Amino acid sequence: MTNARFIKSVIKSAEANTTQMPWARGARRAAFIAKRKNDTITPTHLRKSA
Repeated sequence: MTNARFIKSVIKSAEANTTQMPWARGARRAAFIAKRKNDTITPTHLRKSA
């Protein structure tokens, strides 16, 4: 009985989760891509690795 109740509570909390992931589509991702495209100070092809 307690296992079924635990599973139900986990499913309920997972459905209520609204955390946005960084790779999710939307304004945040579009801003990140725009920033990456406008990288004029240190272009990625000129960066030196350690």
